[in-house]
Amino acid sequence: MISICMVTYNGEKFINKQLDSILSQMDCNDELIVSDDSSTDKTIAIIKSYNDKRIKILENQKFQSPVFNFENALKYADGEYIFLADQDDIWLPGKVKKIKKYLRKYDLVLSDANIVDADGEIIGHSFYKINNSRSGFINNMIKNSYLGCTMAFNRKILKKSLPFPGDLPMHDWWIGLVGEIYGKTHFIDEPLISYRRHNDNASPTSEKSQYSFKKKIHFRIILIKNLIMSSFLRLFQI
Repeated sequence: MISICMVTYNGEKFINKQLDSILSQMDCNDELIVSDDSSTDKTIAIIKSYNDKRIKILENQKFQSPVFNFENALKYADGEYIFLADQDDIWLPGKVKKIKKYLRKYDLVLSDANIVDADGEIIGHSFYKINNSRSGFINNMIKNSYLGCTMAFNRKILKKSLPFPGDLPMHDWWIGLVGEIYGKTHFIDEPLISYRRHNDNASPTSEKSQYSFKKKIHFRIILIKNLIMSSFLRLFQI
């Protein structure tokens, strides 16, 4: 059984294609957990129109944050393997099957991605190349390679990632670093999603960072502090 955790907020424009691409790869006992951050458009109505028992909707959340909206979805995940999904991408055929194969050997895996625009036209053939993505704790502390919408991991990593620290800057960065510390990670050198970039994206990933140098240093201090604190609490089982 797999759990796919998706967060939504006013995603009516693209959610149909993403749901179609995901549901077609799920088995009958898999689950798609959707945590919606109080959408005001037709997002929830569209999801409900599928009338699919595999979809579990967590409505009327008020996080105003994709980070803690994702945490909410992850809390409800019952699967052996957990996949993250954004509302506006498209999963390419065979994604689930290929990632599950790697998860038999590794604790956390992610794939490359084609980058597409709002119309679905490819504007970049490799997120890895654009981002200079690579594994390793130090490498990813310097520059984050962990693109959440391409990630999947086992329950060991899930348990060690939750709960999220209250000042966490990015959920995927956090989970990726937890995977580097507590498990074996692997980068699949093949695009398995179409990663959509448009004016309404919640994050600027794959584009030039808008954060100042001071802010970037602050993010890394927060991550290091929380990783140390998390390790300390686990060591003494506090």
